[in-house]
Amino acid sequence: MHTLTVLTAVTMMVVSGATFAHESGEREMDSGALRKAVAGKTVHLATPLGSLPINYRTDGTMFGRAGFLASYTGSDRDRGRWWIVGDKLCQRWNTWLGGKSYCFWLRQLGATVHWTRDDGLSGLATIARRR
Repeated sequence: MHTLTVLTAVTMMVVSGATFAHESGEREMDSGALRKAVAGKTVHLATPLGSLPINYRTDGTMFGRAGFLASYTGSDRDRGRWWIVGDKLCQRWNTWLGGKSYCFWLRQLGATVHWTRDDGLSGLATIARRR
């Protein structure tokens, strides 16, 4: 199966529950909040099979390790670039997702981040400090 199709399928399996309505205490992130939230941190995408960690470095590069999800992503690890446009977090992997750029709106409620990709796909993540 093509890597783009498989990674999209894995992403679509992401634990849903993201809501489009604003919950009490949920806040949308503007460009400054986005940068502060992800730069130098690890974002853990929630999937039914476990977490997919993505390290967002302060220099605008990112690194991901699929681990046991490698059979879905097509490779164990990948690198890419991330940037902020308006109030969206954008990224492009070198090989995952076919190297296509995607942008995300993020809303945070406590430790949980609800994300919505520019094509409508949505899911949950948590953000942790890099160790």
